[in-house]
Amino acid sequence: MKILDRYILTTFLQTLGTVFIILYFIFILQGVWMFIAELAGKDLDLWVIAKFLFLYSPRMMTLVLPLSILLASIMTFGNFAENYEFAAMKSSGISLQRAMKSLIFFISFLSIISFFFANNVIPAAEYEFIKLRGDIVRTKPAMAIAEGQFSDVVDYNIKVDKKSGENGEKLEGITIHKKAVSGGSNVFIKAKSGLLLSDENSPMLQLILYDGNYYENIIPKKYEQRSRVPFVKAAFKKDIINIDLSKLNTEDAEIDVANTNNMLNISELNYTIDSLETNFEKDIVSFSDNIYIRTGVSALPKLEDSLPKAKELPQDLLKIIPIAKQSNALEIASSNISSAKFSINGTRAEIEQKQKNINNHWLALYEKFMIAYSCLLMFFIGAPLGAIIRKGGLGLPIVFAVLIFITYHFINTFGKKLAQENGIPPILGSWMSSIVLTPFAVMLTYRATNDIGLINMDVVLMPINKVIKKVFRIKSKT
Repeated sequence: MKILDRYILTTFLQTLGTVFIILYFIFILQGVWMFIAELAGKDLDLWVIAKFLFLYSPRMMTLVLPLSILLASIMTFGNFAENYEFAAMKSSGISLQRAMKSLIFFISFLSIISFFFANNVIPAAEYEFIKLRGDIVRTKPAMAIAEGQFSDVVDYNIKVDKKSGENGEKLEGITIHKKAVSGGSNVFIKAKSGLLLSDENSPMLQLILYDGNYYENIIPKKYEQRSRVPFVKAAFKKDIINIDLSKLNTEDAEIDVANTNNMLNISELNYTIDSLETNFEKDIVSFSDNIYIRTGVSALPKLEDSLPKAKELPQDLLKIIPIAKQSNALEIASSNISSAKFSINGTRAEIEQKQKNINNHWLALYEKFMIAYSCLLMFFIGAPLGAIIRKGGLGLPIVFAVLIFITYHFINTFGKKLAQENGIPPILGSWMSSIVLTPFAVMLTYRATNDIGLINMDVVLMPINKVIKKVFRIKSKT
């Protein structure tokens, strides 16, 4: 490696390392804010919190690494241009492409590493992350209930005044509101003390209440009786409530679009997608056959055997049926249509959800390749842009980096959402941001290579100057 290549590579690595650490710390803080409700006031050990954040951090790599490369490229090449180091290189016959040569090899190697990281490390970390959250709830059931505030636990809102015991399993001053189903009754429970019991091998959490009262508001079916506000009150010495924490884990897991997608590598995603698409096609065929059978057409004899011999069918089919039975026939037909319509509407939502699940798996597959390409894309945007603006440091480079990355992230998010809803193919939704920004990277590289500014103001100002000169000439003649 030549001295120039070593110098450029060393300068870039120092900048990249600093920027990466700062951005990674910022994104981790964002993760802490997202899960603050799970971590704060739950009596968790410092080691458990550290492990929680460590397993959460790999998913941030898909955002932090491209942004770090973009900002480091702008800062590095901006410093070179600002300090006239590029001018010295060009005077020695070294072009921009030659100066970027060592970094191109390094970024290509980094892209390959990021691909294997996304394919192997992130899925394993996602699996351990979800497993850790489930283990915390099972081994420390008191984590699901915070002290001094209402905690949303599956079908209940629970508040306790004080927790004690080794794992916070002993409760005092318990207030419970059971979530009311639409049109159902409201249940309110007060107890002096309680005990939380759980088993590591079971998703069930048992809450034992002592010395309390049970209140339930009854909603009568007759409207005129509701003004009396009837309710049920009962006292108990001991009461047991069983809570299925598997529902809690499922709800928490929905923070991502689909955690199961992120837990799979490429080979597992291919196998899963093939199975999902096969089952999806079978479901559509099965539903179509079911609707066809429910119409009763398959059970009818052939029309030519049941209808009187005629050259053509009558326009009004009711004339075939006796007048006394026409009303009954219309009611049966209307009922069949309503039933079929209800079944179709209900099944359509289920089919759309399955299609969305398939699209999510395709997006997860393409995203593993996207992180590798995004590293190259951000470098070929940042390096020429830094050479053009000729500014280093943390001022103007941060402004450009944030604007470019927000645009990239917005287009990427928009494409994924559109692909999830089956508006566009998943491959287009996943690569939409790259398709939009790749021509921009090519343009910047071309302009930086040929010493053309970011915006050629002569193209804008020349027509204006010509118009002004013509106006002055006309005035001078008059």
